[in-house]
Amino acid sequence: MSRSSTISRRTSKSQRRTRKGGRKGRAKPQRLLPFALIAAGALLLVGILGYLFLRPGAGAAAFDFESAKVAYDEPLHAVHEMDMPGMNMSKPIPFLPADGPQPVMLIPTTFYDFGSIGPTEVVTKEFIIANVGDAPLTISRAYTTCGCTTADFTSAVIPPGEISIVTLRLDAGFHDVRGQTVRRGLIIENNDPKNSNVEIWVRASVRAQP
Repeated sequence: MSRSSTISRRTSKSQRRTRKGGRKGRAKPQRLLPFALIAAGALLLVGILGYLFLRPGAGAAAFDFESAKVAYDEPLHAVHEMDMPGMNMSKPIPFLPADGPQPVMLIPTTFYDFGSIGPTEVVTKEFIIANVGDAPLTISRAYTTCGCTTADFTSAVIPPGEISIVTLRLDAGFHDVRGQTVRRGLIIENNDPKNSNVEIWVRASVRAQP
């Protein structure tokens, strides 16, 4: 056998080993790719869940409003704060001890647009306040931003797992606001330590003619 043939075979084997080694070196990133995709997918899922459950009102999807009991223990009538003589506006909220069970207020809808209404029309809208915490939710004070707006609560005290229905009433003829778009609010102070001051707003476009 000639020396040139021996060198040729050795060179061929070396090239095959080099190609195999190259293929093995390239295989590692391919094996890691599925793990990287799984990790990225897990991070995306965590982000989506965080957005769904940490944004305001997120717990509404988990609370069964249809079967929840409506509380009627202490009805509350809210009017404009200037029409509340003798009301101590700086009265402290009766929070519960920080190391004990706490109420959690949940309002699925905090805004409503009545659309176009007549200059003397009276419109109403119901809102729901739920207590998804472990202690009674107490509304210590509620008032509206205008004399044209009032609100009635079925109860100012809401036990855990129950709701209070709020009927907000807007009287377009209370003031002369013909041809204007008005925005009126209801302010609710309560003993949810993380959400003690809540606002509900409504809007209406008042026509100049009926």
